Amino acid sequence: MDYLLQGMFGEKSLTKVVALFADKASAEAMIGRVLRLPGMEPGQVRLLSQQDLRTHRADLFGRKMEPEQRGIFQTAFRAHLVAGFGGFVLGLLLYAYFMSTGQPMVTSSPLLAFIAIVGFATTFGLLLGGLITIRPDHVRVIAKTRAALRGGQWALVVHPTDSHQTQLAQELLEGSGATVMRTL
Repeated sequence: MDYLLQGMFGEKSLTKVVALFADKASAEAMIGRVLRLPGMEPGQVRLLSQQDLRTHRADLFGRKMEPEQRGIFQTAFRAHLVAGFGGFVLGLLLYAYFMSTGQPMVTSSPLLAFIAIVGFATTFGLLLGGLITIRPDHVRVIAKTRAALRGGQWALVVHPTDSHQTQLAQELLEGSGATVMRTL
């Protein structure tokens, strides 16, 4: 499953696991434990504080939460391409079904029916590509992280590269007593 998702997305890390700590010492102690997980590299773990939210450092916050900026643009392109093409194919299949069953509205005006059915299916596919691109699950986690940082907490953000790393990181962070959130 990880392999199929990697083909759709341009990012290496599709999931974020965020742990919120009340103090810096607890968060820093957990960094070492997370880095000892199999395959975990230093670039996959980020520590955020209230200072990362300041206006002149807002870009830094964004890069720590979403470090693969180039991958996001690849995700946008791939998601629209795949979902739009999928919608086009489904529209063709639906049109062919209506033609084969002799649907009167389709057979009486085949060109207009083709344009409408395939056009709308492609449009809905492109809209789905847009939904995949904006990643609503990431928006929720980022908003909650911002709110926690404003409240003086520390956030440890882990960017696992597969489902096994995600599971290990989540279990480790939940065992620490921190508040843990993750994206899909």
